[in-house]
Amino acid sequence: MQLSQDTAAEQYRYPLPFDTQSEGIYLLRENYAPETQFSAHQHPWGQLNVVESGVLEFTINDSLMLSPPQYAIWIPPNTTHSSYSRRHVAYRAVFISVAWSKLMPSKPCMIKMTPLLRAVLADLGERGVAAPQTDADLRLGQVLLDQLLQSEAEPVYLPWSKDAMLEPILSTLEREPDNNRTLSAWAAYRHTTERTLARRFQKQLQMSFVEWRSRLRFLTAIGMLRQGLPIKEVALNLGFSTSSAFIAQFRRHGGMSPEQYRRERNLLPNRL
Repeated sequence: MQLSQDTAAEQYRYPLPFDTQSEGIYLLRENYAPETQFSAHQHPWGQLNVVESGVLEFTINDSLMLSPPQYAIWIPPNTTHSSYSRRHVAYRAVFISVAWSKLMPSKPCMIKMTPLLRAVLADLGERGVAAPQTDADLRLGQVLLDQLLQSEAEPVYLPWSKDAMLEPILSTLEREPDNNRTLSAWAAYRHTTERTLARRFQKQLQMSFVEWRSRLRFLTAIGMLRQGLPIKEVALNLGFSTSSAFIAQFRRHGGMSPEQYRRERNLLPNRL
């Protein structure tokens, strides 16, 4: 059930495990099982949501945002949101105090994860630092904030639409990333013309049907690679007829090949 913002504020003010009257940042690390869902709630601090693997769906003020690993999703303080993970997700959150949040974007957005941002989060996470206390960790917290402030807000990587014509198509593709039905076939299925459906994609999602499906497959591929699936199997699972076609598309979105992605993150393929 979708709650109004006022109702959510009253019933779902999610408690945070630290003193919210303090200043600075607080880091949280979680691993979510498939089908994990958090109902509508809000926090007094801002929240930077980072997904290391998998895809997490956020509904923020009735708008749906999906989180690719190369971006973080920024949610300002007191903003109603809910989340859902269809599959396993390695999740990291950085809560940012009210004063510091005022320096951040005033609306929910996506922020590009730079190598330095990743390195700071990885270092603090590996050492189990939740709230920086030492001088060195406080400096790292400041570096993290400086990096965020230098990053421009990005458009949504994989937008969603509740449009009556589009949502059934998007939902089917999310469940079946290997679905190769053409735009023309989808148009016939939805009892409309290919031209009308193409325009609806551009108007609602600001991208073409082909681009949206390509981005969805890229996000799904990242999750499969992290599970250790061989590249050939990932390609087949995503509807590609050849591994080379999959590798080319992965490189277009990720700036590297699937094998380079694995090596960079020390991921070993499952040989079983």
